[in-house]
Amino acid sequence: MRRGRWAALALGLLRLCLAQANFAPHFFDNGVGSTNGNMALFSLPEDTPVGSHVYTLNGTDPEGDPISYHISFDPSARSVFSVDATFGNITLVEELDREREDEIEAIISISDGLNLVAEKVVILVTDANDEAPRFIQEPYVALVPEDIPAGSSIFKVHAVDRDTGSGGSVTYFLQNLHSPFAVDRHSGVLRLQAGATLDYERSRTHYVTVVAKDGGGRLHGADVVFSATTTVTVNVEDVQDTAPVFVGTPYYGYVYEDTLPGSEVLKVVAMDGDRGKPNRILYSLVNGSDGAFEINETSGAISITQSPAQLQREVYELHVQVTEMSPVGSPAAQATVPVTIRIVDLNNHPPTFYGESGPQNRFELSMNEHPPQGEILRGLKITVNDSDQGANAKFNLQLVGPRGIFRVVPQTVLNEAQVTIIVENSAAIDFEKSKVLTFKLLAVEVNTPEKFSSTADVVIQLLDTNDNVPKFDSLYYVARIPENAPGGSSVVAVTAVDPDTGPWGEVKYSIYGTGADLFLIHPSTGLIYTQPWASLDAEATARYNFYVKAEDMEGKYSIAEVFITLLDVNDHPPQFGKSVQKKTMVLGTPVKIEAIDEDAEEPNNLVDYSITHAEPANVFDINAHTGEIWLKNSIRSLDALHNITPGRDCIWSLEVQAKDRGSPSFSTTALLKIDITDAETLSRSPMAAFLIQTKDNPMKAVGVLAGTMATVVAITVLISTATFWRNKKSNKVLPVRRVVRKRPSPAPRTIRIEWLKSKSAKAANKFMLKEKPPNENCNNNSPESSLPPRAPALPPPPSVAPSTGAAHWTVPTVSGSLTPQPTQPPPKPKTMGSPIQSTLISELKQKFEKKSVHNKAYF
Repeated sequence: MRRGRWAALALGLLRLCLAQANFAPHFFDNGVGSTNGNMALFSLPEDTPVGSHVYTLNGTDPEGDPISYHISFDPSARSVFSVDATFGNITLVEELDREREDEIEAIISISDGLNLVAEKVVILVTDANDEAPRFIQEPYVALVPEDIPAGSSIFKVHAVDRDTGSGGSVTYFLQNLHSPFAVDRHSGVLRLQAGATLDYERSRTHYVTVVAKDGGGRLHGADVVFSATTTVTVNVEDVQDTAPVFVGTPYYGYVYEDTLPGSEVLKVVAMDGDRGKPNRILYSLVNGSDGAFEINETSGAISITQSPAQLQREVYELHVQVTEMSPVGSPAAQATVPVTIRIVDLNNHPPTFYGESGPQNRFELSMNEHPPQGEILRGLKITVNDSDQGANAKFNLQLVGPRGIFRVVPQTVLNEAQVTIIVENSAAIDFEKSKVLTFKLLAVEVNTPEKFSSTADVVIQLLDTNDNVPKFDSLYYVARIPENAPGGSSVVAVTAVDPDTGPWGEVKYSIYGTGADLFLIHPSTGLIYTQPWASLDAEATARYNFYVKAEDMEGKYSIAEVFITLLDVNDHPPQFGKSVQKKTMVLGTPVKIEAIDEDAEEPNNLVDYSITHAEPANVFDINAHTGEIWLKNSIRSLDALHNITPGRDCIWSLEVQAKDRGSPSFSTTALLKIDITDAETLSRSPMAAFLIQTKDNPMKAVGVLAGTMATVVAITVLISTATFWRNKKSNKVLPVRRVVRKRPSPAPRTIRIEWLKSKSAKAANKFMLKEKPPNENCNNNSPESSLPPRAPALPPPPSVAPSTGAAHWTVPTVSGSLTPQPTQPPPKPKTMGSPIQSTLISELKQKFEKKSVHNKAYF
């Protein structure tokens, strides 16, 4: 019984513990290649950019409590990743380098707040092609004998690439494809190419550039290939394979009359062709000396053994042999060189110039200027000679005088030579610059202490040729002549010079061009003058431009341009448009009169105006420059103006003079009739204002009236057409029976007529006289009003005449100066405007009435 009670108590405690237990969270294991879970077997390329989201930790809690994620690293290692504690997103925070660290150990943990579960993970860093090949054990220097066989191995280079796979494989290439060397692309072994040889004497060192390339790979998403270069220095080792070489050949020696036996004549020099390890050299005479000369076997110095007077020949041809001695003392390679020794006398003769008849120190020649480049002066037959022998007979030739014109050949002479003078600068041989060229031929010994010399004069007479073109003293000639110059007047003289002489220097002038028709030129003097029949007019053509040509007898020519400006002469008086002019003046507004002067230039075409006569006087003032005429300041109304004249007329006649500013001056007068009105009169009626405004231009009034009539007719046609189509439509819709209805009140018709009136009057309202608006009883007997006219009420049926009542209205007096000739005065306007307007309005009202009568049966 007691045992059972303890068992029940234990079971209760167990149940209580299980109820309060909290299980730990855990990661998901998603396997290889997954980027979500516990990072098991996770790998990451080393070229992953810093800041990239590389993995997401993922786990769960059995009780469903919120969980958080953490990642930590060994204190001695880098913290390569960071984690978002809430979402588990792992971010790369430091750069990866597989070659330095191919595995990263980290501790990841998951926690539900009470329980923490940690796991150690290893992240593999995979390779990217981020390393370049690198040569090791540099510098590379190879010593190769020059007789190495073709195809032999010379050296081996080695480069390593720390990448793996294709990015770590290395192949080798030579940068210079034309090198005598080749490299094995896999092993890096450098070889001498087949058919190639090395030569120490030609090139002692070769520099071979080797390129190492990896196999390529991916880096940051792109295919890349890295390479490295190195230089292999190949030093060629000399081998005894070249014969001795003489230096300073050919060899010439001279023996003079005073040379003593045993004296050194000259010295030959030879050296081993193998410069790296030269052998000892020994000299010997093979033949040709006849016992007169000997050579020092170690120094190569040749000396004479006899007195020059005992020698039987003038020239000795010696053969000197040089022999290499091997290190063991045996003869090796040999070589032979000829040596020429000339027996000469003492220097006791200077160089001497000879002509065809013997010694001569002056030579003369005549030739045309500008001979061809390189031509030989064949008229000069000069010989130079030095009677000495050997070095005493060697001298130099040169020309002393203007430099660069001629060249002498030869420049160095031994004993004797024919002297040739060649043209060097043809342009400098110019008759116009210098008619005579003088030079000195100088011969000076070269290697003698005395430096004997001699000279000869060379005089060249130049003959003229036609080598020059006539040239004007100016490219442009500018002349000015008055427009009233008579025919045959001189304009300008042009001058061209041809430096040639005789007939070649004679110049003939001519002119041509579009502006040359009115001018002539004297063919010899170059004087340009006008045609005898020419009549110049600055107002028609003020400027002329043509060309003048200067030509020699062979057709060589040059061209200049001539500009001729006509100076304006005051030959036109001012001209008014009409001898009698009529103007209408509104008080306060000036009128303007204008005269035109057809002269081309100021001041001849500037006009001044003045009033020469006026009746009555002291009424008008005029602007002398603009021609504006206005009333004097004291006259401010028509009444003041009427008081001046007994007839109280508003028309004045003025005599206006237009005078130009030329010298001498011309003037013209015109009669001006001025009709004066005031602004108040103009404001009484638009029609009156319009008539006054168009008084000086009747065609303007006619044009405006014609346009108004055309507009009214067009509106009438449109209304008639619309009425016709409306009636036609009504016939189709309405029943056949007629319904008689009460006639509608006039108000709607009044509205329609108002609309019609406004439409028809828009274009012509500026021609209508101002009236009082009509009342409802069509009575227009009210006084004048400033309001625009309105359409009257409908008239009675066509059989009844329209009302004729109208207010009395007068038009201000209009002067007859509106037109040049008197015409029949126009009729006085009625109340509704002009007769034309009244007729049009009446016609429209009749059409409207007919329309109303025609349509009332359908209502």
